Amino acid sequence: MQNKVNKLVVLGAGWLGHALCVNAQQEGWKVQGTRRSNTREFDFERQFKLEGNQLIHQVDLDNAFWVCAIPPRSRHSESNYPETLTAALALSKKLNAKGFLLCSSTGVYDQEPGVYSESSDIACANPRQTKLYQAEEQVLEQNGKVLRLAGLLGPNREPGKFVAGKELNTSSQQVVNMVHQQDVINAIFAVIAHWQVGQNIYNIVNPEHPTKADYYALKCKQHGGEMPKFTSDEKAERKVIGSAIEALDFNYQYGI
Repeated sequence: MQNKVNKLVVLGAGWLGHALCVNAQQEGWKVQGTRRSNTREFDFERQFKLEGNQLIHQVDLDNAFWVCAIPPRSRHSESNYPETLTAALALSKKLNAKGFLLCSSTGVYDQEPGVYSESSDIACANPRQTKLYQAEEQVLEQNGKVLRLAGLLGPNREPGKFVAGKELNTSSQQVVNMVHQQDVINAIFAVIAHWQVGQNIYNIVNPEHPTKADYYALKCKQHGGEMPKFTSDEKAERKVIGSAIEALDFNYQYGI
């Protein structure tokens, strides 16, 4: 990681955001990572929450890069995620942010079989797609950038444990689109380091795409869990390609 920039604001210091804060701090960056609560377990934590139309925050890093890593569960209809993102973009501009990077999801692509890249059309055929796409557009309109993340795994997030014994509403022959937490963090720093020359949107997806049957059989065996059941065995590959970011001197280094 090249430390060309030394200030970082991470909106949403949850499972991914917290690890990003720790990585950046270890590299000597000035870091502020936000939480809704006012309690601080780590020195980089700062409060950031929207109550009605009022923003309550402790973020004061100027000339920093901003990364929005608010977890997907916060994007449900009952949350104020769109308004929070709007407030964050406004504050980042006020603090002369060097750039704003949104962690989105490959869930923005259609669920139909096919191969999807950054140039694929977005149909917005369901509410989740629509919310993801609208958030992306909000950031892109402010000259920000977007990372579309595949399914995440890493410390304390093991796919074999998550699906053990469950019935999954998918085909056993569907392929997985996954990525390791550390590869995502490395990708974030690669985009920041090449901010002026990089694309506006990148997929972050490990190049391995085993079938769900093979993938979860291995994971459940490793962790002693019961193999999940699938609603279908039809071949229906939905593959998201994440190779474009390799043009930024980035390589996927962590297995799925």
